[in-house]
This record gives sequence, C-alpha cells and structure tokens, in this order.
Amino acid sequence: MTAPRSRTGMRRAIVILPGAFTAGNLFFGIWGIVEASRGNYVVASWFVIVSGIMDVIDGRVARMSRTGTAFGAEMDSLVDAISFGVAPGLLVYFHTFKAGEWAWLLSFIYVLAAVLRLARFNLEQAGTAKASFFGLPSPAAGMTLASFYPFTMTPFFQQNLAGLMNWNLVLAILTVCVALLMVSNVPYALWPSVGIRGPKAIMGLVFTLGTLVALLTVPAYFFFPFVMTYILFGVGKAVLIGLHERIPERDNHDDDEAGRPPVDSIPFIRKRRRTGGNQP
Repeated sequence: MTAPRSRTGMRRAIVILPGAFTAGNLFFGIWGIVEASRGNYVVASWFVIVSGIMDVIDGRVARMSRTGTAFGAEMDSLVDAISFGVAPGLLVYFHTFKAGEWAWLLSFIYVLAAVLRLARFNLEQAGTAKASFFGLPSPAAGMTLASFYPFTMTPFFQQNLAGLMNWNLVLAILTVCVALLMVSNVPYALWPSVGIRGPKAIMGLVFTLGTLVALLTVPAYFFFPFVMTYILFGVGKAVLIGLHERIPERDNHDDDEAGRPPVDSIPFIRKRRRTGGNQP
C-alpha cells in the first residue's frame, strides 16, 4: 500500500528543509564577504550573524525531524568554513587589518583555526550526542568577530570607550584568542533545550525568548557582549575545573608521614578484608 501523495510531499519537504537553511547560511556568508569588500561593514557583520542563526536552525530542524544525513553534515561543515571562517576573517581584514602590510596574517590564522576546528569536530563529535563542545564553536567565534564592528559604532561606545585604548590592537588580540580557543579543549555549553516540560526546558525557553527580544530591539548593543560572556564563561569554567582536579583528595599529613605504614599495606588487614573480616 503506497503512502498518500500529500504525506509523501510533506515528508520530502521536511527532508529538504535543513538543506535549505544550510544553503541560506552559505548565501548570507557570501553576501557578507561581498558587502565587506564594498565597505559596508555593518551590513556585512549582520549577514554573518544571520548565517549563524541559520546554522542553529538547520541543526535543530534536522534533529527534530530526524532527517540528518552524512551528506548534510559534510555540507554544513563546508558551509561553516566559509560563513564563520572566511567571511569574518575577510571582514576584519577589510575594516582593520588591511592597513598593515602583514596584518592580513591575523585573518589567515583565524581562518586556519576555523578549518581545523571543523575538521576536528567532524572526527570527534559530529553525529554523536553531546554534553558540551570541546573548543569554541566556529559560529560563536565568527559572530564574535563580526559583531565587534557594529558594537564599536554605537553611540555608547563612541562616547565612553573609544578613547580608552587602541581598539585595533584589541581586535588583533581578540582574533588570535578566538582562533586559539577554537583549537583548544576548553568545554563550551550547548544552547539550552527549549520546551514546557520540566524547569530546565522552561528556563531554556525564557532564555531563548529573552535573547530574541534583545536581538530584535538592541542588536548592536547586545550581541558582542553576549558572545564575549559566552567565551569568558567557558574559559572561567575550564580554569575552575583545572583547579579542582589539582586539589588533593586526601590530607598528606597522615600516618604515612608519621612513620607508620598505611592500613592497606599490612598483610593481615588485607587478608581479613579479602575474606570478609570474619575469619582469623
């Protein structure tokens, strides 16, 4: 018995939908490069960020509809290399790094790190259930560099922060830092699940809706501080985990240092433990 034609058409549309968002991701990434080459840096920045939103949506749609394929994963990775590697790298080159003879190497370092990050992700984490990302995700890195320029164009920045330091140098340092974080093992949290079943899902829904409201109302003020908070939270968490792992689990000033052997090293005690402690 064949499936009804309407149901077959709906299924086909669902299968095509993630690929359509991936194509949209690529479209806005390329458009961002074009606008950056024309000097429209703010427009180019928002196109890279739109690419990031498309990337989030295509992954969610593929998981919810269970239409993810190996082909789709490979295509998504290649598109991400352009939208979150090449596009942000060229954007910062056009508006800042082209002033220096060798400053373009900063863009190269960033693009190389993005490609390495995506290649490692495909080998280690793609297609598996994830509790966190290892290394800064390339969309977050790309949107960090892209949102820097619109933030520096806000009245608040121009009036209060512009004269405090050399922001070209800050951008160069930031570019290198996000490149290193992409190829690091620093754990970064996934976007929270959204729903109405359970407190975590509800909190995720509230967080997502609040983020969308901020993006629609004050995007230039919101986005760069938001992604920087995400980056610093991951680094801070990694530092705390590293410190916790270095803390000794027991006091070193015990019987071993007092000249007496530990209990486990006494043959009689070991024998009694193996036999349950009830036999001589």
